Amino acid sequence: MDSNMERWTNRVAIVTGASSGIGASIAKLLVENGLRVVGVARRVERVKQLASDLKGAKGELHPVQGDVSVEEDVKRVVQWTRENLGGADILVNNAGVNRYGKLSEQSSDDVKKIFDTNVIALTVFTREVVQDMKSRGISDGHIFNINSICGHYVSEYPTGYIYTASKHAVTVLTEGLRRELRDMQTKIRVTSISPGLVKTEISVASGLSEEVAAKKYEENPCLLPEDIAQALLYALQAPPHVQVHELIIRATGEFIL
Repeated sequence: MDSNMERWTNRVAIVTGASSGIGASIAKLLVENGLRVVGVARRVERVKQLASDLKGAKGELHPVQGDVSVEEDVKRVVQWTRENLGGADILVNNAGVNRYGKLSEQSSDDVKKIFDTNVIALTVFTREVVQDMKSRGISDGHIFNINSICGHYVSEYPTGYIYTASKHAVTVLTEGLRRELRDMQTKIRVTSISPGLVKTEISVASGLSEEVAAKKYEENPCLLPEDIAQALLYALQAPPHVQVHELIIRATGEFIL
């Protein structure tokens, strides 16, 4: 373990969307570095399997079922963490969805799903965890928002504008939270991590066929979930007076979408 990670040993992190991809990789790496991690997912069986795989690691993984787009679930997870582990010191807002579609054609249900998960759930989880930190006198916590390069420019991808809009919101919310935490005179840090193309299940979950998704990853250099987990660890272990506010990570040679 890096000496800069020692202050986080045995402390508690909540990771949303922990059943696969980036979330699972982040949960795994934090557990391996001695943290107690609450892995939140609708498909909690996958988190339970990961917890089994991590038995004997320096930390612990606690699977908790929850849908981040349901406010009652968010509150329940935060309360469970407080009652069973003493409360969260780190929050990783990783859960996210996409639905491909044109602005002029996309269904209201798809638009709502994207914003409910990518924006509203992130906001509610952040609110609940920050309030919990304040009530416990935690002044050195860390909030991570898993953003996207789409949160920093408008791509030419014709069926991704709603998703792009949701990620622009995450960029604004991250800076807004930084200012609020500053004005509250806390040392709680916030970091936005904005990956380029990452090889995960999101393309298929967003509506692409497995064949089309595979071709996308074959034709364009892409990152792996583990790369994003390592970036988060880098920001987490920075000295307390250093806030890594934004990390934009792209695969070498990636084409701009």
